[in-house]
Amino acid sequence: MSLVDTLVQKPSLTPASRFQVLNGIVYFGAGLGLIVWPGLVQILFRDPRFTGHESALFRALGLTIAVIGWHYYFGGRTGGKQVVAAGLIERFIYVPLVLLPLAFAGVFSHTFVAFTALDVGLAIRAAVLLRAEAAHESIALEKRLDPGRTRCAQSIPAPCETVKN
Repeated sequence: MSLVDTLVQKPSLTPASRFQVLNGIVYFGAGLGLIVWPGLVQILFRDPRFTGHESALFRALGLTIAVIGWHYYFGGRTGGKQVVAAGLIERFIYVPLVLLPLAFAGVFSHTFVAFTALDVGLAIRAAVLLRAEAAHESIALEKRLDPGRTRCAQSIPAPCETVKN
């Protein structure tokens, strides 16, 4: 199978994986936006004009964000829950731990706070979807393990009865 065929293969995806793919598109687009137009942050966040080589720095930041988006997109397309779970760790811990102190020190404050808020917000939604999938899988597993489905009465200590299909 060729590289292109492997990249465009369409697997069936869970909601959390589809959300990861959507995150990848958002990040890739934001990264490309910064590469093409680094002054975008000045327009969006009303930051002062660049005084030095900040535009080059934002282009490099854009490349980094685009590569992250690329990996989120194709990682989500694998359908693996591990990709989503690994993304949660970096989004909840590493991104705020690095970007917020920089923002509070006055380094691109608006950009880093906005990016941290976006990243944590997307991580919360991904965590909710991942948890819902785990609950769904747990219910499906119980049904497979106990095909006779035992039903217990609500009052205690009533005996359980087996339900026949």
